[in-house]
Amino acid sequence: MDSVRRWWQELAALILPADCAGCGRARVMLCSECRTALAGAEPRRVRPEPAPPGLPAVHAAARYADEVRAVLLAHKERGALALARPLGEALAGAVRVGLGEVGVGEGAPPRGHVGHVGHVGQLGQVGHLRNEGQPGHGPPGHLLLVPVPSAPRAVRARGHDPARRIALAAAVVLRREGMPVRVAAALRQRRAVADQAGLDSRQRMDNLGGALAVVPGGARLLRGGSVVLVDDLVTTGASLAEAARAVRSAVSAERAGEMAAGVADRGAFRGGSVYRDVGREGSGVRGVEEREGGVGRGGGELLFAAVVAASPDSPEINRN
Repeated sequence: MDSVRRWWQELAALILPADCAGCGRARVMLCSECRTALAGAEPRRVRPEPAPPGLPAVHAAARYADEVRAVLLAHKERGALALARPLGEALAGAVRVGLGEVGVGEGAPPRGHVGHVGHVGQLGQVGHLRNEGQPGHGPPGHLLLVPVPSAPRAVRARGHDPARRIALAAAVVLRREGMPVRVAAALRQRRAVADQAGLDSRQRMDNLGGALAVVPGGARLLRGGSVVLVDDLVTTGASLAEAARAVRSAVSAERAGEMAAGVADRGAFRGGSVYRDVGREGSGVRGVEEREGGVGRGGGELLFAAVVAASPDSPEINRN
């Protein structure tokens, strides 16, 4: 039944006349003015106040109000699936700008000037994962867009997963520009959570704490690239902070397991103690490198988060 509903939604979006999802203008899916409201301005770095612990840097394409709010709700709740393409274009813009700021680090707002990427034509100046190991550039490997998952019951009710659909559309745009991008649906909900509507920042953090996990085998997938968490909207930041925690935890555990296996293999090969090369700190594995807002260097590094829209209550971080 769900597959039939999705098929009908996609077919109806293609062949039936519709009014603009943003302003209601007749017989146009999204008018030029609403497209401009969605993706016409330069994406900005935002940070909810108060910010939940562990929230990575967040870049948003637009402000969640008026036409933008209407477009997101039409896609998310009313099954206007054709809107995924313009929403994906907006999300791609936020990813682009975020890649230009990778070198400043994540977590707390940066001090002083923060460089940024402008239009698509400037991507070559940033390198977008091509200039390996240089400060301010993404690390080598694929860029992984990891959507924040919706609750399974919400996906069933809507007939689609909005964040994943928008991420797929954004990946098409970025690949067209030459970026090695993949969408990795690597997160899942491991327990039920309450409806977030009406909850304040603290209540949302309590509601979502420990609710997400990386799917089996997902940590190895995440190690193959650099991670950008993506969602349609950021309000309090609780969902993105929980997603970041789950990614960090899984990648750190994967690295620790590989290090332990390597130590054991070397010890067995030499016929000695498996802890011979661990160091003076005892018979254990050295701690996995972590930093605020990321998971260390190399594959699996959490770069930042990108969203289509940010709540008007989320202040913009000044680039001056």
